[in-house]
Amino acid sequence: MLVKILSVVGARPQFVKLAPIHHAARAAGVEHVIVHTGQHYDPLLSDVFFDDLGIGAPDVHLGVGSGSHGVQTGAMLAALDAVFDEHRPDWVLVYGDTNSTVAAALSAVKLHIPVAHLEAGLRSFNRRMPEEHNRVLTDHAADLLLAPTQVAVDHLRREGLGARTVLVGDVMTDVLFDVRDRVTADGEVTALEGVSPGEYYLATIHRAENTDDPERLQQVVDALAGLDRPVVLLAHPRVVAKAAAHGISLDRGSLTSRPPLAYPELIAAVAASAGVVTDSGGLQKEAFLLRVPCTTVRTETEWVETVELGWNVLANTREEIAAAVTRPRPAETDAAPYGDGHAAARVVSVLAEPR
Repeated sequence: MLVKILSVVGARPQFVKLAPIHHAARAAGVEHVIVHTGQHYDPLLSDVFFDDLGIGAPDVHLGVGSGSHGVQTGAMLAALDAVFDEHRPDWVLVYGDTNSTVAAALSAVKLHIPVAHLEAGLRSFNRRMPEEHNRVLTDHAADLLLAPTQVAVDHLRREGLGARTVLVGDVMTDVLFDVRDRVTADGEVTALEGVSPGEYYLATIHRAENTDDPERLQQVVDALAGLDRPVVLLAHPRVVAKAAAHGISLDRGSLTSRPPLAYPELIAAVAASAGVVTDSGGLQKEAFLLRVPCTTVRTETEWVETVELGWNVLANTREEIAAAVTRPRPAETDAAPYGDGHAAARVVSVLAEPR
């Protein structure tokens, strides 16, 4: 019997995770329907990724766009009920921890369609983060929890969800290794003009806790502007809007801002950098997999393995950020807490098993 998987995505990190799943599904002869909620509506954060990652156009595009958490999630729920009812998949596959994730999970379970959560079991234990609520709610609603790491499996077991949990590895490792090999083969050592490989830091800052409060954003920008090498800030539309509203310049001192990069260019830029400064979840892990030192501007991280292995440091004040970014290079490691690059094939295999 042909298995039908319906993936729901809406934001850049989810498009990246979608790519290896889509390729694995096609290789296994599994029908795969892609629904794009439109949560990220900037072309560089959305549609272009489908082409760059070899996915092709989504089957359904809801075009939800921006809005408060309630407005955005409610609009998705209203639209997804009809989509699921039309396609009636064997599995709805949701990714990560966005509003798209929790909306799709809630819609599917109400329609009695099995839900699988990719990247299940991640926990920051910071209840102020909307992502934390999204991932916890989704894990407890889903029928199958696809965990990326043993740490994630342990979290789910402690929450009484061990019977629904399967350790598959991290699909981000799959796509990162594939893209790394492609940009290396193309000789694309850096995607950034005006800076030399190994002589700049790459930064991304977008989370609400770092951008909504003017004093906090000013503190982070001051830290970046005062670093010892050029800092290229890939400025998400959110931080551009917040900086403009707060009257804060993103181009001064060591700091210059540029638009976001397509994923292959981003990986090339990270690989050629002297270090990464970010509050993104995914970029912490990508930096580790590329063996580029990372400084995370947050009080906690879901990817605790990167910290334990010395490749990631949590820093928040200007002094902490400066000390972390300029620290000696971490000890080399062959540790592989995020899998071997074949997680997507395992995911599709688990979903294709008779129920």
